[in-house]
Amino acid sequence: MSGAHFHAEPVRARSFLRANAWRFVLLLLLVCGATQVQAQSTNPAAINLNIGMNGLNQPVDVDGAIKIVAVMTLLTLAPSIILLMTCFTRIIIVLSFVRSALSLQGAPSNQIIIGLSLFLTFFIMSPVWERIDQEALEPYRAKQITSQEALNRAAGPIRSFMLKQTRPKDVELFAVLAKLGPASADQLPLKVVVPGFIISELRTAFQMGFLLFLPFILIDLVVATVLMSMGMMMMPPMTISLPLKILLFVLVDGWHLVVSSIIQSFAT
Repeated sequence: MSGAHFHAEPVRARSFLRANAWRFVLLLLLVCGATQVQAQSTNPAAINLNIGMNGLNQPVDVDGAIKIVAVMTLLTLAPSIILLMTCFTRIIIVLSFVRSALSLQGAPSNQIIIGLSLFLTFFIMSPVWERIDQEALEPYRAKQITSQEALNRAAGPIRSFMLKQTRPKDVELFAVLAKLGPASADQLPLKVVVPGFIISELRTAFQMGFLLFLPFILIDLVVATVLMSMGMMMMPPMTISLPLKILLFVLVDGWHLVVSSIIQSFAT
């Protein structure tokens, strides 16, 4: 009895749906028609969805995608630009020579040296970046020049800064290797100026490091000679020379002299 009752329930449900299916269809059509009429009356410029082949002939705007790729590329190359196209290389090498001349392994730490080098780089390069902002970025933001022209204008101040610190011998080396003809300084490409600038910066940094090592080497020689003359050959000279180096560096205000020498070396 119960089995017949459960079997009759689905039959009744199916018959009810068949009898009232047309009513549900009619109700849906009325609702959809009313919604469409209301949308057309309230929003004449409604968005239409068109699925087909009509959009293939329309031009594709790739300028935004190219700009995004260019920005991502610049962000990726930003550390290399700061390292190789600014004064950062000379500063960090000279500060590393100072730490080595003092025979100190971990004081100041690498983080402090890198941080000080970055801030000194921002300070020295600020006039160059201000020129780039005035000559390239502001006209580009005002839509007065194109992106290619803004890039060419931005390369001018950086090229001038690098050429000012680069020996003509180094620039000529890469110009000959690149098989470039006679050209003025403003027409030299960055692929020639940048490697010449790096070589010149390394040479200048090592020259300054050598001059920094001289007084501390003299202290090591004097201490070693005195210990040998006193017969104290078993005592490491570093035990006596290290405090004397630090004392001499503090008395002459060494950090002030080093930083001022680095900044003045870029003013010439």
